[in-house]
Amino acid sequence: MVKKLYLDLCVYNRPFDYQGQERVALETSAFIYLLEKVEKGSYVLIVSEALIYENNKNLNEQRKSRVASYFSLAREFARTDASDVERVNFLRELGFSDIDALHMALSEKCRADYFVTCDDNIIKLYKRHKDFIKVNIVSLIELISLEVK
Repeated sequence: MVKKLYLDLCVYNRPFDYQGQERVALETSAFIYLLEKVEKGSYVLIVSEALIYENNKNLNEQRKSRVASYFSLAREFARTDASDVERVNFLRELGFSDIDALHMALSEKCRADYFVTCDDNIIKLYKRHKDFIKVNIVSLIELISLEVK
C-alpha cells in the first residue's frame, strides 16, 4: 500500500537553507530523494490550503515559486473548513503553534500516514502527546530510515 505524506513547509524549504551544516545538507538530500519517490508513485503527497497560505507569505519570490512547484506533485489536496476549528484548538492546547496545529489537523483529516517535519519542537511535543495525535509525526531523516528497514 502506498503511504500518504503531508510535509511541513520547513521540509519544502530545506534546500534553500544554509547547506554548511551537516544536518541541513543531509535533510536536503533526503527531501530530494523523497521527491523522486513521490514522482515514481512510491508515496502520495498531500498539499493543503494552509501550506499554500504559509508559502505565499514568503517574501522571497524565487523561493516561493520553487516551493509552489513542489506542490504540483501532490495527488491529494486538503481544504480547510469550519469542522477543523475544534481539532486545531485542541492541538493548540497541547502546545502546538496555530499554523502547526492546522497542518496537523489537515494531515489527520486526510488520513496521512506521516506528517514529516524538520522542526524538533514539533517532534518533541508529539512524543509528549502521542496518544492524542492521530497521525505519525516523523523527521525527514526518520522517514527515510523507516523506508530502509
